[in-house]
Amino acid sequence: MIASRKALLGGVAVLAFLAAGAAAVLFMNPAPAVQSAQAIGGPFKLKTGRGDIVTDRDFRGKWLLVYFGYTHCPDICPTTLAEVVQTIDRLGAVGAEVQPLFITIDPERDTPEVMDAYVQALDARIIGLTGTPADIAAAAKGYKVHYAKVQSQDNKQDYAMEHSSFVYLIGPDGGYVTLFTPGAGQAPDNMAPKLRELIGQSRGEKSAR
Repeated sequence: MIASRKALLGGVAVLAFLAAGAAAVLFMNPAPAVQSAQAIGGPFKLKTGRGDIVTDRDFRGKWLLVYFGYTHCPDICPTTLAEVVQTIDRLGAVGAEVQPLFITIDPERDTPEVMDAYVQALDARIIGLTGTPADIAAAAKGYKVHYAKVQSQDNKQDYAMEHSSFVYLIGPDGGYVTLFTPGAGQAPDNMAPKLRELIGQSRGEKSAR
């Protein structure tokens, strides 16, 4: 697992010079209207790494941690996904109620096969989702995700994707609950207690502070 992860990340390191510029834009373009809970989330229809078509309704009953990124991202995406997994690990048995979703914003390169290999190398609990450019645009619009292609000036075949970097928490009923910002320093040690508290509140449990 460790070797395959290193190989995977090493293969995309050639885009690091592009990602540096994209990262600078990342936090200058936060997801708009994140203060409006009703405006975030919504229906989507995408394809898993195994080729199955799924919609948002297929995940009812689960708490979702939804992250938009892409497999050629050299640092922010794999780091954020690793922190999502660490957050779930810290929940213990409660973590079984949480499903992480990784939705690509680069469907041109992120085919189902690529997505499947990527999430398997990171953590098999993550479900990678892709689709047509129109499918991805619709999903990203629902979550108010900013993304754009950044073309290399040296090699027209190379490009990176700038994108906002939030982890969206969606409740078992499909409604938006809150967002986490691991890319801005919110660590698993902060996210896990908050998530545990929210899950407990949904069950009518008192906060165990």
